[in-house]
Amino acid sequence: MQSQCPSCSTRIQVDDAKVPDRPFRVRCPKCQAMLTLPGREAPPPPEPAAPPPFEPPPAPAEAPPPPPPAAAARRERSESGGNEALVALSGPAAAHLQRALVGLGWSVDAVDNVEEGARLIEQGVYEVAVTARTPPQPGKPESLAQRMLRMPLESRRRVFVILVGDEFRTADGTQAWSVQADLVINPADAGRCEHHIRTTMAERKRLYQPFFDARRRIESD
Repeated sequence: MQSQCPSCSTRIQVDDAKVPDRPFRVRCPKCQAMLTLPGREAPPPPEPAAPPPFEPPPAPAEAPPPPPPAAAARRERSESGGNEALVALSGPAAAHLQRALVGLGWSVDAVDNVEEGARLIEQGVYEVAVTARTPPQPGKPESLAQRMLRMPLESRRRVFVILVGDEFRTADGTQAWSVQADLVINPADAGRCEHHIRTTMAERKRLYQPFFDARRRIESD
């Protein structure tokens, strides 16, 4: 299920398996506003009004074409040159990081479905992924960070990975290298992380630019 925050227009996605039967409330991860979403069993539409006496009923309007699936819409934006970022994180740090990325010109999606997020990253839709480093837990599904570690190197190299955790010292390069991330952020510093994101992205682009240029030359031949 997908919706959009009426206050800040942030896209919100809820795993269909978690949608209850009745209407329910969710909090926007960006502005913290509460909004009500319909449950699985939406009320039936009202019966159409009877046409006026002695007048033919109006011709039925053509139904609008169905909107493209969320994944296709994101892919279209990515292919058109849009800066796409994925935030798969909970807690106050999520809103801070979303604001920082928006301030740097990124279009941010908040996705809590690990499978969909991982699939879209593998397909090259997102250039930035923000998530928590959650250790494996028996009987628990994999986190997005664990899924990204299993991705092919080519897929991971295309994505700027930000990991958030209490064990990190913000912008510590050694810690980032040890967990295979581009940048690590302590949640306590999430509200003032825009500078670290900007400078680390610029450094990463400088280091990887020769590789990306060579790959484009090979693909164009």
